[in-house]
Amino acid sequence: MTRSWLVIFILYSLPMSAQDVPYYYEIPEAPESYSAANVAARLVDGLGFRYFWATEGLTESDLAYRPTEESRSSYETLVHIEGLTSVVRNAVSRKPNTGGDSDQEVTFGELRARTLDHIRQASEILKTEGANLEEFPIIFQRGENSTEYPFWNLINGPISDAIWHVGQIVSFRRSSGNPFPSGVSVLRGTKRD
Repeated sequence: MTRSWLVIFILYSLPMSAQDVPYYYEIPEAPESYSAANVAARLVDGLGFRYFWATEGLTESDLAYRPTEESRSSYETLVHIEGLTSVVRNAVSRKPNTGGDSDQEVTFGELRARTLDHIRQASEILKTEGANLEEFPIIFQRGENSTEYPFWNLINGPISDAIWHVGQIVSFRRSSGNPFPSGVSVLRGTKRD
């Protein structure tokens, strides 16, 4: 009888543990079809996967690291990445970037969660049926003045810039003695445990 309960407990626990895996632990399933919006979503998911692993297990020492006195620290670079992902999320949400975001310092955990959430939201919007990239301009609004850029600029601007800076975080953490976690395959979008 005890063995039966053990088997039931194990089987019951398996689906729950699979749900506990963080969203970008692995890259989400690829869409079934190719479309401009699906390709853009996959690019954003690639950013999310890389960001997740570049920031996994960072220490206070890693966050304080800066290669030179004039350089941003890892933490300051992560704040910049969060701002870039906010621009991406706002563009696909059709919201203007007003520059009114708080400059209040948040914990690394809060910053990481917020950044990953921006990335996930952007990806999910891009994957919706009928998503049209022409309807997702970047809008910068300062008072009465507003400037718009087409989605093309989102690709070569904030998305590419965020990917660039994630690479810096990987380099910085290696320099501070905490290399990128082993077993991560950016090609397959998986983590070998």
